[in-house]
Formats: sequence, C-alpha cells, structure tokens
Amino acid sequence: MKATHTAVLFTFLLSFISPSSHAQEMDNESLEKILYVVSDTLIGQAGAWEFIVEELPMICLTDETHNRMRIISPIAEMSEITDEQVKEAMEANFHSALDVKYAISSDVMWVAYIHPLKELTKDQVLSAISQVYYGHLTFGTSYTSSDLAFPNIGEPAPEEEPKEPVKKKSKGKKSRI
Repeated sequence: MKATHTAVLFTFLLSFISPSSHAQEMDNESLEKILYVVSDTLIGQAGAWEFIVEELPMICLTDETHNRMRIISPIAEMSEITDEQVKEAMEANFHSALDVKYAISSDVMWVAYIHPLKELTKDQVLSAISQVYYGHLTFGTSYTSSDLAFPNIGEPAPEEEPKEPVKKKSKGKKSRI
C-alpha cells in the first residue's frame, strides 16, 4: 500500500509544479525548488543536497559546468549484499531498472539516476525521484523502478510470437563484418 500512496503523492506534487513539462534549461536553483516541494526534508547547498522522501534518504549532486546531475540512494554496504543479489541487480539494469541503475561505489550498493542537467524537465526530475525510490524499495525482490520491464533476451515478450529478424538491405557496398 505504501507504494501506491507514494505514486499518488508524486502525481499530486506534480500538479503544483508548473504545468509546463519542458525545461528551458534546468539549473541548480530550479532543481532545488523541485527537491524542496517533493521531499520531507532537504539540507545542503546548490549542487549537493541530501533529502528524504517517505523515510528514504537520497542525495542529489550536480555539476553545472559539466552539465551533469545524479540522484542516488544508498541501499546497503557490500558486506550485506550477496553475490546473487549483485547478479540480479546487473540483470535488472538491462531489463527492469529502466532509467536508474544499480551501482557500487565506496563499498556501498547504490541506486542511481544520472542525466545531463540542463536538458532535464521537471517531469523527468519527478520521475527520477520516483524511480530511485522504487529501485531502492524493490532491491532484493523485483529490482524494478516502475511497472515497465523489458523481456529477457532470447525470451519472447508475454503473449507475443517470436518475429523473424529484420535484414538490412545492401546499398551496394560489401560489409567486412
């Protein structure tokens, strides 16, 4: 039930942030306003914030000079993570984690959303926070960041027949491969 509550909360908060989903150019000031609205607490300074959403700690780091932004949440120290969980997380990065990825840094397993800063829209920031939230919550179980997942390679999608591969038409040049 908590997941449903959070989804409703994100949708509700989205309605209070400008109706335009297209950012002219996201910057630290605009990002901080969004983080302030959606978080339970927000501390830090431009480019380095710690915040909490539904009791889940997150960090947002930006670099305006290099046009980068990341929202991350620590899952656990690697000493608490099994080899099987690492394998499942890596498979999830390909199939079900979508825009977030499971990653290891400083001997900690993280869930991370990384994106160019200026090109971010308000909707993408909200989606990023939601996906980091669900990626964290589902680590060790379904390893998903939303309801969408891609089928495993070699396995047809549910209720879909395998299709013949599409063959490229030659443009007169012979391939060396």
